[in-house]
Amino acid sequence: MRGKKTKNGAEAVIKILFEAGIRICFANAGTTEIPLLLAMDKYYPEMRAILCLFESVCTGAADGYGRMLEKPAMTLLHLGPGFANGIANLHNAKRAKASVLNIIGEHATWHIPADPPLNMEIETLVKTVSHWYRTNKEPARLVKDVKDAVKASLKSQIASLIIPYNHQIAEIDHRDLKIKGEITYESVDIHHIESIAEKMKKSDKVALFLGGKTLRKKGLEIASKIQKKTGCAIFTETFPGYIERGGGLPYVEKISYFPEEAKRLLENYELFVIAGTKEPVTFFGYEDIDSYLLTRNQKKLYLCNENQDPCYALECLDQILGVSKKNSIKKQKKTKNLKSNMPKGKLTPDKVSYIIAALQPESAIIVDEGITSFFSYYPMSAYAPHHSLLTITGGSIGYGMPCAIGAAIACPDRVVMNIEADGSAMYTIQALWTQAHESLNIKTLICSNRSYNILKIELERANKIPGKNSIASIGIDNPIIDWVSLARGLGVNAVSVEDAESLTFELKKALENKGPYLIEMRL
Repeated sequence: MRGKKTKNGAEAVIKILFEAGIRICFANAGTTEIPLLLAMDKYYPEMRAILCLFESVCTGAADGYGRMLEKPAMTLLHLGPGFANGIANLHNAKRAKASVLNIIGEHATWHIPADPPLNMEIETLVKTVSHWYRTNKEPARLVKDVKDAVKASLKSQIASLIIPYNHQIAEIDHRDLKIKGEITYESVDIHHIESIAEKMKKSDKVALFLGGKTLRKKGLEIASKIQKKTGCAIFTETFPGYIERGGGLPYVEKISYFPEEAKRLLENYELFVIAGTKEPVTFFGYEDIDSYLLTRNQKKLYLCNENQDPCYALECLDQILGVSKKNSIKKQKKTKNLKSNMPKGKLTPDKVSYIIAALQPESAIIVDEGITSFFSYYPMSAYAPHHSLLTITGGSIGYGMPCAIGAAIACPDRVVMNIEADGSAMYTIQALWTQAHESLNIKTLICSNRSYNILKIELERANKIPGKNSIASIGIDNPIIDWVSLARGLGVNAVSVEDAESLTFELKKALENKGPYLIEMRL
């Protein structure tokens, strides 16, 4: 069947994607994408279309998949309005440096002048969240356009290709559909790294500030060697896209969300060596607080640029630093049995964080969108077994449930634990249906404080007393959301708890059985 000659543009597109190793398509298609769906049928079950009931679930799932495997899943989206529905989670994916390939259907070129109801200037939307984007202008260029899109997506980028309907059904020259998916980097500047090494040797107050690939196992193991040689601290941004933790890896300090705390933490260091990310800034602009968290007197040195391999640059730095100095550094936090001191009584954010850190199994994937209810989890889970942590990189809420789908599809042998704020969960609640439809091993834990609590905190920080309009924009307690009924209505079994003992019991039970499960944690 796969030796059969390709007859139309859609078949060529899917064959190229299959040859490039793309096996998953998160789809919410319409009439203009039917030829692509039919073309995918020829590759089932090796290539699968996974139905998502809202486009932001498609894009969020592709984000989670890309973060876990460092290779793209495909999304299939319907025209401009469909893509618009997925933009928020593509914003998060872009900030996470996730590989995502969007294929967007467009009206037949001859139909666009009639200005049909769904007509929209799609490129104007696409360019806001895509590193690479293009509209296919003629069938003869379709093969090249698809190959360029795939190559762009493999570079930890968002690539978006818009394909008119009539180009999908047109006969095209279908030779040379194979593609090489190799990632290439620019050479690092060894002299520059040598200069940084010399400066690190001369300073006792050095911090590595890491992001991107450097937070994976290889990068962290190299960073640990550098830490032992120099005594440097290791930091990362407030919301890293992906970080490996536990299992003997070094503890990476996460910068606080609140700028005053972050500045107090960072002011103790005079030299920052930055790799895989950018200089840290505040999440929002606050009066009388500088946007940049590092002062002008603190030296900032970038180990490499974004087109160079940050892990290789770290490795070069480690080699140039030579043998270890005798520095007193903090002892690495090792796995500890948190189960011996489980909390009791009415649930609080700290108790929730402790229980999850204590019960999460080896190699769990933690998708964190707990917002204010889960701040204390990060330091508590330093003692947990090895796990991967994904966070809300771009701050666009509603990422957690879809991201958990992508992570579970990417790593079906690992349990995914999605800690989800109740307000955020309502943005993409449709994700539960896909979790049930695909029987995904996702445990969703709803932090039910019945409010947009971050707004309450920001009002308190600003010493502002909320009026009726402000209060009306914060509370989500009238009516109270019935999470158990919502979950069950979408095919996911669920339970509600309000004390630590019940959460411990229900979470243990959920982890013992495969498949999706939701626990509402009433705070």
